[in-house]
Amino acid sequence: MTIRADHWIRRKALEDGMIEPFEPGQVSEVGGARVISYGVSSYGYDVRCASEFKVFTNIYSATVDPKAFDERSFVHVESDICVIPPNAFALASTIEYFRIPRDVLTLCVGKSTYARCGIIVNVTPLEPEWHGHVTLEFSNTTNLPAKIYAGEGVAQMLFFEADDPCEESYQDRQGKYQGQRGVTLPRP
Repeated sequence: MTIRADHWIRRKALEDGMIEPFEPGQVSEVGGARVISYGVSSYGYDVRCASEFKVFTNIYSATVDPKAFDERSFVHVESDICVIPPNAFALASTIEYFRIPRDVLTLCVGKSTYARCGIIVNVTPLEPEWHGHVTLEFSNTTNLPAKIYAGEGVAQMLFFEADDPCEESYQDRQGKYQGQRGVTLPRP
């Protein structure tokens, strides 16, 4: 496997629609205001967070069960800023829609700006031939409220190209999260 660089990411995004919308360089300022950077970096792509959030809460004493998810487990927030309570968890989605090639595995890592504030970003791998908006999982590991900014960079995608395409892709398996749009909750 080979980690792919900026020129490969630009080519795959522009020619094959791998990332839409796509920003071909690093953006760290919008309208004269500093933002947490997004767009192509040296060996990855920094994704932005959409303005829809699902913040987990215990208001209704629901149990989080991945086989029978209770939507009372969270509150729905639509805003340019999401405040995650101390030691709490939230879901969001990328603005970008991904189309992963058959010979590529994509991994997500957090951005240092958030990591240094105690905010951990988790995303499962984007498998070969998966497509959709990425559901982002944020954990606030601090004992203080923490902010997430919509429209700004929140995580970095790294693209690993295999020497040979896989025998069975996510699309071949008809994966249950194929084509997801916006925040997607657990599906049994």
